[in-house]
Amino acid sequence: MELQEFIDMMERRETVPAGSPAHELMHRCYAESQRLMLDYNSNLHTDAERNALLCELTGMKVHPSVKVMAPFQADFGKNIHFGKNIFVNAGCKFQDHGGIFIGDNALIGHNCVMATINHDLRPSHRGDNIPAPIHIGRNVWIGANVTILGGVTIGENAIVAAGAVVTKDVAPNTIVGGIPAKFIKQVPQE
Repeated sequence: MELQEFIDMMERRETVPAGSPAHELMHRCYAESQRLMLDYNSNLHTDAERNALLCELTGMKVHPSVKVMAPFQADFGKNIHFGKNIFVNAGCKFQDHGGIFIGDNALIGHNCVMATINHDLRPSHRGDNIPAPIHIGRNVWIGANVTILGGVTIGENAIVAAGAVVTKDVAPNTIVGGIPAKFIKQVPQE
């Protein structure tokens, strides 16, 4: 299976059966991602060198205004889409098989986990992987130690409080928090 064929499969949210060619591709890409992450996290790099590693990881042009602090972990790497002027703090873990789309001016706090793959609930198919993308809107602020599950969209200007577990979409211009994350209040307007 080719990488673009797999990405297209993820966009269609098709299940990846355990042991299938798509599943094998996931493991090959994981090994490549880990090689890049080892370099990213173990060596001192300039901003330009880190940007080059992010471009290699994603297979796309990453705007130089994107800052991803080490340590950073990406399980797949080829399905992360960065906008401009994004800051990702240290300790974040992106399980990006299903697609992670981060809008301009997003701030992502320490130790954020984004998980776009889940397992089938049926015991006989538990090894199968079910993808669902995560979309982070423009000007979103995600606090430290937040977990965002697949299929979630966080609307423009929203804030996710530290420690939240986001299982459902977050409306634009709202503040959510808790486990599971729930509405707290509207974002103050200027």
